[in-house]
Amino acid sequence: MKRTGAYRSRLIPGVLISLLVLYLVLLIPAPESPPLPPGDADPFVWNRDEYWSYLESRFLKAGEMDSDELSDSIRSGLAGTESLLDSCRSVILEPSSPLLARLETAVFELSPLIAAQTDRLPEFIELHNRLRTIIKEQSRRWDMNSAVTRGWLYRLLYGTRTAVEEVLLQAEIGSIPALTPAADEPSATPSAKILGITVHSGDILVSRGGAPTSALIARGNDYPGNFSHVALVHVDENSRDISIVESHIEQGVAVASVENYLHDTKLRILVLRLRADHPAILADPMLPHTAATMALQRARREHIPYDFEMNFRDNGKLFCSEVASAPYSQLNVRLWMGISHISSPGVRSWLAAFGVRHFETQEPSDLEYDPQLTVVAEWRDPETLYKDHLDNAIIDAMLEGAEGGETLGYDWYMLPLGRLLKGYSTIKNLWGGVGPIPEGMNAAAALKNDRFSERHAAIKERLIQLATDFQRTRGYRPPYWELVKLARLAKGRIS
Repeated sequence: MKRTGAYRSRLIPGVLISLLVLYLVLLIPAPESPPLPPGDADPFVWNRDEYWSYLESRFLKAGEMDSDELSDSIRSGLAGTESLLDSCRSVILEPSSPLLARLETAVFELSPLIAAQTDRLPEFIELHNRLRTIIKEQSRRWDMNSAVTRGWLYRLLYGTRTAVEEVLLQAEIGSIPALTPAADEPSATPSAKILGITVHSGDILVSRGGAPTSALIARGNDYPGNFSHVALVHVDENSRDISIVESHIEQGVAVASVENYLHDTKLRILVLRLRADHPAILADPMLPHTAATMALQRARREHIPYDFEMNFRDNGKLFCSEVASAPYSQLNVRLWMGISHISSPGVRSWLAAFGVRHFETQEPSDLEYDPQLTVVAEWRDPETLYKDHLDNAIIDAMLEGAEGGETLGYDWYMLPLGRLLKGYSTIKNLWGGVGPIPEGMNAAAALKNDRFSERHAAIKERLIQLATDFQRTRGYRPPYWELVKLARLAKGRIS
């Protein structure tokens, strides 16, 4: 018994020393990444705060108008905007045309009136659908990598959508359907229904997730957008079963049923389809189905890791955008005619912390601007739309801090635990499982993501309170520019 006690007395300190040594070894920081090269483009900046305040005051004045007077003003505004759209359709426009600036102003200044009398919202949505169709038709002749083209496409497509959504958020919950059909682009490929809309094999679903990183992907772009995820639809020609091919950070490329696809948080969904008059479609009407079949077969045949580097030129690994672009490119259809750029130093630094190495890439939000694609439908429930706006405002405020030098950090003493979890995750990946740290993401990046998400959640809790106070005091939901101001305030209070 004395020998056993002596053995234990020597064993316990030895184990503790070994654990301490292991902890210290695992605590050794990873080598620093090389400095990032500077961006080669200029991020888009609205710089129109005074104009946004003017639109808000126009909304307040509209609320004080006599109902008949307001109806007359709306009728006149709709007619004037329709006339501008007719003019845009009847001529060939350059992206710098003054007619486009007049159209933008007409939509922006009509939106506060519609927000004060939301029974006219369906007409406003239809007007926006027509505007989007005309602008995308005009853009077929434009240089998609020109800064002027990108700027005006963004202003007219993203900007006018935002105007519609500001009106949606002032309407009574349940008064407006979540689904907005757009253009019924013909297709010869097999079809089925999702959320009440007919989709065809080869269609592309662009959506927005509910995680803070989803908001970062959507906003961390030279042209901040609303979308963070891309998926490719396959419809079986015999059974009409729908398979959705997508790439997840957690597991790489996977095939989902419609139910599983919708089970993951979707704050909004946009359905895109290759134009029926595209030369490749005229040559082979079944080309989109062929692309979707290629993507589905590869996903079922092999494990394809998630591409954290966002290198769209190497299809060995695939991030979500590549799931659509890779098979189409093999059939000589190059999606993302306007390539995405991430130029702001702060945004580049934060994305690099999560493993991004390529800042000329294919951002989900930018696919909408591709003139090869038609918007078929858009789904945005008012409540999830508000969550989308809250998350966007928080990220915009946080990225302002990134531009000011704020970095993504983590608790240094958690690195050994993170590395042990990474080792466990790697073993699970080898057996086809999914661990707590995604394949391709290192322990430090995972810890930074946790810190980022925690900070986002803390700001959001405070922002919701401030936004609720705003609505109680003023009688309307804060428009986006007010949400950003409130997000800055919320961020400052938890710093």
